[in-house]
Amino acid sequence: MKTKYIQQFFKATTLALCISVSIPSFAQPANDEVIAVVDNSVILRSDLNQLLAETNYQSKQQNQTLPPQSILEQQALEKLILRQAELQQVKRYGLKADERALNETVLKVAQQFKAGSLEELQQKLDAQEPGSYAALRSRIADDLAINQLRQQQVMSRIKISDQDVANFLKSPQGQAALGNQVHLIHVRISATGQDQIAQATAQQVRTALQNSNDVAALNKQYSNNGIQVEGADMGFRNLAEIPAELAAQAAALQAGQTSALIPLRDGIHLIKLIERKNSEQRAIVPQYQTRHILIQPSEVVSRDNAKQIIENIYNRLKAGEDFAVLAATFSNDPGSARDGGSLGWVNPGVMVPEFEEKMKNTPVGQISEPFQTQFGWHILQVTETRQQDMTNEYKERMARQILGERQFDTELDSWLREVRGNAYVEIKDPELAKK
Repeated sequence: MKTKYIQQFFKATTLALCISVSIPSFAQPANDEVIAVVDNSVILRSDLNQLLAETNYQSKQQNQTLPPQSILEQQALEKLILRQAELQQVKRYGLKADERALNETVLKVAQQFKAGSLEELQQKLDAQEPGSYAALRSRIADDLAINQLRQQQVMSRIKISDQDVANFLKSPQGQAALGNQVHLIHVRISATGQDQIAQATAQQVRTALQNSNDVAALNKQYSNNGIQVEGADMGFRNLAEIPAELAAQAAALQAGQTSALIPLRDGIHLIKLIERKNSEQRAIVPQYQTRHILIQPSEVVSRDNAKQIIENIYNRLKAGEDFAVLAATFSNDPGSARDGGSLGWVNPGVMVPEFEEKMKNTPVGQISEPFQTQFGWHILQVTETRQQDMTNEYKERMARQILGERQFDTELDSWLREVRGNAYVEIKDPELAKK
């Protein structure tokens, strides 16, 4: 399959990562005990106490009233059980947090501690309690892996047929959503490691935004105590110019309406539709006719050997040997190797970043030097470029995005219930078992 190098694209309604750094302690007490067994893992008393402490801390920050302790403990235990069941699925599917995404997320946590680097954050946390940085990093890695699991599993359950897309595009909502420009106000609310506080603030901002378009006043009023509110009037924009997750929300709004909260990786977003008008703008994009050769490390080919092989192929290409023949002979991408390494016409934003950068910067007809991506070592050649009208394809993609958004939350809830129902759970604590 040639598409194995295409970036994964997931819907905006995927649950935001629940990473809290208001953690009182990472250490396990000496008298810790197992209070529940979930499949092949356990939940400790310290796990429950830690989550209860975090919940109490966050509720005080927001001046919220908590339910009775018995109910609170039951809710916290259920949350831990579901998390452990999901982590078992993560292990079963062999999912791991991407190292780059992990570092980026931990760096955002570092900002709350006024640390400018991962090393500085580690020093600050471990000075308070040895091992805190490693424990926090592990927890964030688990959250990222769970998020990846949810995206993969839920997206695989969403089925949108070509007929569904065609029907939507013919509908009044589809015509309004995809054929117009929109005048939007956009607000982002962020509070690293304080998700519940950010959620409560975002609800307040949403209420205020429904009655006012003064984004400067909103920014000033609600930015405090570690909460950052950034609002701006975006003016008229074509939907193609707006991130897909926001465009899908804008498509469903009427003039004067404010969206629901949109949880994304960098915070909680809100948009308000001021006005909509017709647009005949076309989506013209550059395309690159590209072919490549891939050498992947494996059990029998080490990373160093893969690099040596690709460098040898590069030297043979520079000496005049045929690209298609070498691709068919050596490339580990079977889908393209059968076509002499051809990937066909490639649109921007489709390939992984390292591949796209090399593709854009390699002159037509020339062969790139060997370069590395997450898939292995590549050599590529761009044989031709063109400007292509992708308006219809864009509309179809946006239609699938909007239709997928409608199904995502329902499918996620259904999948989580299945995960919980299929997990083996034994509650060891008699008091908790009674609740």
